[in-house]
Amino acid sequence: MLNDITSHLFNEFYYVCLNIIMDTSLHSFLDSKNYTRTKLKLIKTNHFEVKATINSVKGLFILDTGASNSCVGFESVSFFNLVVTDSSIKAAGAGATDMPTKISKKNTIKIGRYKIDKMNLVLFDLTHVNTALINHGGRPVNGIIGADVLKKGKAIIDYETKYLYLKKELH
Repeated sequence: MLNDITSHLFNEFYYVCLNIIMDTSLHSFLDSKNYTRTKLKLIKTNHFEVKATINSVKGLFILDTGASNSCVGFESVSFFNLVVTDSSIKAAGAGATDMPTKISKKNTIKIGRYKIDKMNLVLFDLTHVNTALINHGGRPVNGIIGADVLKKGKAIIDYETKYLYLKKELH
C-alpha cells in the first residue's frame, strides 16, 4: 500500500514538474520568436474569455476560432468609438442566421501587448450570444475575437495553461 501511495505521489509530482517545464519552455521559445502571451479564462460554456482593447477602450470578448471575422455588438458602437457604415453582408452563427450587419473600418485592437492597426470589425446583434452566456452562468461580452485576428497574429492557443500567443509584427 505504501508503495502505491509513493508511486502515485511521484507520478503526480512528475506531472506537475513536467507541466512547469513545458510551460516555461513553450513560453521561452515563443518569446524568442517575438510572440506575446495573454491569459485566457475558460468559462462554463467551454469558451475562452479574453480581455481586449478597441480604440483605447477595454472590453470583454469570446475567443472563437470558428468565427471568420471579429465582431462587436451594436450596443457597443459608442462604447468603443466606432465609425460605422452599412453592409449588405448577413451574419450567421450560434443558432442565428441572416442577421443584418454593419462594418467599422480602421480600428486599433490590442490583446495584451499584441496590437493591430487598421482592423475592420463586423457589427451585429449579440443578444443571442449574451443570452446564452448568461443562461449558462457566464457574463455578457462586448464581442468576439475571430479567425481574422488569430490568423493575422499567427495565434497559438495553449489549452493546458490557458494562454493565447500572438506574434508581434516587426516594424
